[in-house]
Amino acid sequence: MIISPAIIHIHQLGSPWETLDPFLVCMHHDDAYPRGNAELGPATSLAGHHLGQDFAVKDGWNMYFGLTVPGFPSHPHRGFETVTIVRKGIIDHSDSLGASARFGAGDVQWITAGRGIVHAEMFPLLDPTHPNPLELFQIWLNLPARSKMTEPHFTMFWAEDIPKYVFADQHGGVTWVACIAGGMPQNITANNDNNVKLPVPPPDSWASDPASDLAIWTIKMAPGAIWSLPAAVNANTRRKLFFFKGASLNIDGQIVSQQSAIEVRGTSTVELINGSEPSEILMLQGTPIGEPVAQRGPFVMNSDEELRQAYADYHRTQFGGWPWPSNAPVHGPEQDRFARHANGRVELVLQPDLQLDVSQK
Repeated sequence: MIISPAIIHIHQLGSPWETLDPFLVCMHHDDAYPRGNAELGPATSLAGHHLGQDFAVKDGWNMYFGLTVPGFPSHPHRGFETVTIVRKGIIDHSDSLGASARFGAGDVQWITAGRGIVHAEMFPLLDPTHPNPLELFQIWLNLPARSKMTEPHFTMFWAEDIPKYVFADQHGGVTWVACIAGGMPQNITANNDNNVKLPVPPPDSWASDPASDLAIWTIKMAPGAIWSLPAAVNANTRRKLFFFKGASLNIDGQIVSQQSAIEVRGTSTVELINGSEPSEILMLQGTPIGEPVAQRGPFVMNSDEELRQAYADYHRTQFGGWPWPSNAPVHGPEQDRFARHANGRVELVLQPDLQLDVSQK
């Protein structure tokens, strides 16, 4: 029974996680991959894994659609965006624009599929002597009708460029908040731990509309920590808290257990009191787009007719074709992060250990 006026609804986390407009869905991948082999796949038998469609979590991990390296070989999208937040491990990205990237724990990739993009997301196991754990969120963010056929866009938010705030309560408890989208309100006093500005979302994203009040935050609370989630800016903003790690959390007087999704009123400042173990929360908020959603597989449009057109366009054009020699490309055994954009611009981000677990920071 819900006793808090700030809480609208509580339900258990399923798979995938159910979200609120303007978000479509959130996938949480958590795979305990073993050490890697010379081909950057698992150095163990794949017997019992249904290669090409492996989602059974046998041995604590999946190959997904990968045959040699785990992951998602080339597949199309149209009409929405993907926001991929990596917590552990690495991802090798390649797409039909000719862009590629390797990104790791704490990094965020934001892709506007727009009128159509094909991309691959592979999980190479770079460490041949130790386990290669992987954990990530992939959030599907809808596009309004005016932007569904925009040009595709690919960008990286490196971990070092994402604002991270530290809040200490009067009892010595600490809360850490990373703002991937939607900054901390100006009236909130907080220590910007890495002193960087909020990254700019893609130009045609709903997140770039000032009226969207869109925010994607990851929140970590030490045992016993107390923190007040500030109220949203817009009166019609909706927000949901995904409590995915920890023993218990007191939300405005309501005790909830691990693996819960809690919709809270956007207009309310909501007090969070953590239980006896470290806790982690993903917060998604935004004003609804409020348009019809027609979704089938990898395409999200406003009508069935537009979906049929999306499939027809993909079969006719392959959204520009696939410029890579493999449908599941990986980028070698090196550990450094990089992004190579379609226009030739290259970002190099050196990091000696991509197996870093961002949940420990």
